[in-house]
Amino acid sequence: MAQDPVTGNLTIAASTALATATTPSGTTEAEAVVIPDPIYVSILKGLVMTSIILTSIFGNLLVIISVSRFRKLRIITNYFVVSLAFADMLVALVAMGFNASVQISGRWIFGYRMCDVWNSFDVYFCTVSILHLCCISVDRYLAIVKPLDYHRMMTGKKVAIMLALAWILPAFISFLPIFMGWYTTSEHLQERAANVNMCVFVVNQVYGIISSSVSFWIPTVIMVCMYGRIFVEADRQERMLYRNSLFLTAMVTLDGLAGQAMKGRSLHKMKREHKAAKTLGIIMSAFIICWLPFFTWYVTMSLCGVEHCQCPDIVVDVLFWIGYFNSTLNPIIYAYFNVDFRQAFKRTLEDVFCSTCCKARFSCRDPYEVSAGGGPHPLGRRRSSSCENPAKFSRKTSFIDMKEFLSVHNGLSSKKNSPLGEKPPTPSQDPESQNAAASTSL
Repeated sequence: MAQDPVTGNLTIAASTALATATTPSGTTEAEAVVIPDPIYVSILKGLVMTSIILTSIFGNLLVIISVSRFRKLRIITNYFVVSLAFADMLVALVAMGFNASVQISGRWIFGYRMCDVWNSFDVYFCTVSILHLCCISVDRYLAIVKPLDYHRMMTGKKVAIMLALAWILPAFISFLPIFMGWYTTSEHLQERAANVNMCVFVVNQVYGIISSSVSFWIPTVIMVCMYGRIFVEADRQERMLYRNSLFLTAMVTLDGLAGQAMKGRSLHKMKREHKAAKTLGIIMSAFIICWLPFFTWYVTMSLCGVEHCQCPDIVVDVLFWIGYFNSTLNPIIYAYFNVDFRQAFKRTLEDVFCSTCCKARFSCRDPYEVSAGGGPHPLGRRRSSSCENPAKFSRKTSFIDMKEFLSVHNGLSSKKNSPLGEKPPTPSQDPESQNAAASTSL
């Protein structure tokens, strides 16, 4: 990273593994000297980056599968969550993937045009992810602060419009200015054309301020305002419920019991909304922690000159990957703080394991019919698992073994259906049999 002392353009060196800075002579330091990393450093980089990428892909794919499989998770908020997971997965595949290849190999090997494609995708998908978090904060604000108007305001059509805007608007600060060359100067474009193996994202001050405002600063201000109102309203509702509970618990008439039931339903719904807001608030906090250092550096370097601002390339690389890591954190936060997502993740992973164990001819108990407390599972009943012991009903089972199995099964069923575990009456003890025997003797 460096800044042109004449034009004031910001060079983002994290877009390439080469340390680039424009010198007064017009050449770049990357053309003069390239110092490769030691082999152990490259291996360590590869392991860390590959782990982040695979965790992000796997975790966000698990979010998408879980919401599509379990009806209880198909609520309006989770439509934004699924779209966010898809965007985060693309951040891992495209933005992180190209960045990791450059960091490990030490050079750009994909050509001139692919450099613009990568830079566009990098800006685009990161901005899409951030705008989704902004949409989620607005959704939670309406659900908690204006619960009576929520279903009228957050219709399926409006959700679709919000999602479409979150995917379309970032194109105007990524693909359009980058492919049109508006983000940089003609000198940098000529330098890139002369050296196709160089991929350096040099931005001017205007683009740096506009892109950072749209990608981070404006959405962050909206999210902070929304969650500030949410937590103020949540605190007010909890205090109001506490005062009402003191009155409702004193009622002993039938109306009082109905009032307590109504209070219990309202309290349960409100607790669910507050818990969801808490989870999404943690997601917003993680987003700010991950991206604030990078965008602070981004704006600072675009405003000050090279004589005042210097930053080592390793620091810039770390700032980029801390921002990328936010796409990996979101599914981890869901799994840790949200019970419904945690149960859905567990069931999905157990289904995968169960399918594997079926292929290995092991028995696998269906763990989903009841919850740990013995009641219905919180995510609902599903069809029985087909993962049975194949030896139990093997075609090689003899006729005598099957008869023994059926007799034992019928005996257990009779004992189960008899009241209080009593033995089923024998033919001689059956009243109808005794009457028939008596009439015969007569």
